[in-house]
Amino acid sequence: MKLAKLATSALVFASVVLSAGMASAQVAPTRGMTANYLGAGVAAGVTNGGQDNDAATFGGNIQGRFAVPQAPVSVRGSVLFGGDSTAAMPILTYDAPIGKNTNVYIGGGYSFQTDEGQASQLGNQNAPVLTLGAETEVAKNIIVYGDAKWGIDAYENSSADALSLQTGVGLRF
Repeated sequence: MKLAKLATSALVFASVVLSAGMASAQVAPTRGMTANYLGAGVAAGVTNGGQDNDAATFGGNIQGRFAVPQAPVSVRGSVLFGGDSTAAMPILTYDAPIGKNTNVYIGGGYSFQTDEGQASQLGNQNAPVLTLGAETEVAKNIIVYGDAKWGIDAYENSSADALSLQTGVGLRF
């Protein structure tokens, strides 16, 4: 009887110790950035459609993010300005946390040109757009972001795609 109790106690103790060891070996989930922000920075078109009024241009960007609560997605807005046309884009992204207050994101939307046929950082006509980027909160309420936007068939009279690179600093709200 004593031997059975001792064996049972040893088995329970071993189970508790092994369970605690396994639990401590599990990695805690990474919590990325969940902030909403509005920012501004620079934007550079790096492609050329090969026609008049579609040269690569340099200018600025205004970008905002609204994180959808309890979901790994965000609704974003981006405006690229400084060329002969301004590109405005509503974009939906999937956000993947990669560290404390840091995400990478990928998504898609549509680029609307204010003056089709004139150069912007993202082509010279309305077009679907894909984006890939990263964002991090570097200090209380200060966000740094950077991304690439790919406009698909974004030039008039050309089948060329457009590529624009953006970076900026945002304020959390």
